[in-house]
Amino acid sequence: MGIKPTSIKDLRYFTTPEHECSYLEGKRSTTLFADPEAIISTELYSMLSSVGFRRSGQHIYRPHCQDCSACVPVRVAVNHFKKNRKQNRIWRKNQDLEIFMVSPEYTDENYSIFDEYITERHTDGDMYPADPDQFRNFLVNGRPEATFCEFRENGKLVAVCVADVMMDGLSAIYTFFSPEESRRSLGNFAVLWLIEAALKMNKPYVYLGYWIKDCQKMNYKTDYRPIELYYNDKWQLLK
Repeated sequence: MGIKPTSIKDLRYFTTPEHECSYLEGKRSTTLFADPEAIISTELYSMLSSVGFRRSGQHIYRPHCQDCSACVPVRVAVNHFKKNRKQNRIWRKNQDLEIFMVSPEYTDENYSIFDEYITERHTDGDMYPADPDQFRNFLVNGRPEATFCEFRENGKLVAVCVADVMMDGLSAIYTFFSPEESRRSLGNFAVLWLIEAALKMNKPYVYLGYWIKDCQKMNYKTDYRPIELYYNDKWQLLK
């Protein structure tokens, strides 16, 4: 039976050996993990998120690199968010979709889209090639706060946004969509939808993970304004 800590200081942490960075070529990285044996409540998980931790599968982690601080936690202040012109177009373009929040599970339907997405978009990543066990470990077998937000067009599944419902907001874990629907900009729309959902839940933030200025795949996150960056152990508004 794992321990049930009540504060961040009560948790044990472990670091990985230095390994190749997934985001910046030529860089080495180290990752700090919260004790995987600990029983982490929603309250404590929310506290960890508020100091820059993220989740992948059942693991809660954050970068712990000695000579690099490129990975910056970011969150959208939803009560002050205003769509820009491009985001308004994306929002209008997807108003025909129905969205359902369901419990995470493996189905042939959602795995098929995940497989197509990884094959089409991420052949250079560590998730290629996709396989069912990877899908379950990464997205299904996670935490009780997790939900699959299904985006459907006339009943047909076109995208899934995996998000965690925390005390002070929603945390965007991963989004995948049918490559055939690229015209919809579903990755962007998923963020916009999470912002609207957080507003309806009276939760002030949407956590978007790490912003990396010099990584094209990660630097889009500052398009959602106002956005806060976690620097020097405090959240600061990006100006």
